[in-house]
Amino acid sequence: MNFEQINLHLDAYKEHDQILDAAKYLIHSFDLEHENFAGFGFRQELSPNSMLLTAEGELGKPQMVMIPKNIFDFDLNLVLNMVAHEMLHVRQKAPGNVIEDKNEREFQAYYEMLFHKVFPQIPDVSDFHRKFFGNKALEYYRRMGEGSELQHKYAEQKTEVENLINSLS
Repeated sequence: MNFEQINLHLDAYKEHDQILDAAKYLIHSFDLEHENFAGFGFRQELSPNSMLLTAEGELGKPQMVMIPKNIFDFDLNLVLNMVAHEMLHVRQKAPGNVIEDKNEREFQAYYEMLFHKVFPQIPDVSDFHRKFFGNKALEYYRRMGEGSELQHKYAEQKTEVENLINSLS
């Protein structure tokens, strides 16, 4: 299915105020589903030009992805990357797969938004957003603790992120 058809479907859902159904359609269309996913729910909108999504639930338990009602007012590539970020958290918090450290989870999710290793079907965002997500990845890398085991584990990916940011500057 192409982006034009997907946008037409999303517009129809939006027209009928079926935002949660549109989100389900999106994760199905881009093969983002996971057995630890408990569904979508609504969270408060931040503003007309910014959005926040969260994966909520205890570690090792099913996760709800909370989205703002205005999610489909944003660029589809950006929405897809934001949803994929949260769907990666759903996997990271799944039984038998739990990544305890929040900084590690966030670094992995922002890294995924840049390089699409887990979800290769997700398109790139604008250079502006790639730079923003790259800087967020580096922020979580720093929070892992100077010289920590986690920093050593992700040193190669950190270099990839830095190289990408430098290539976009």
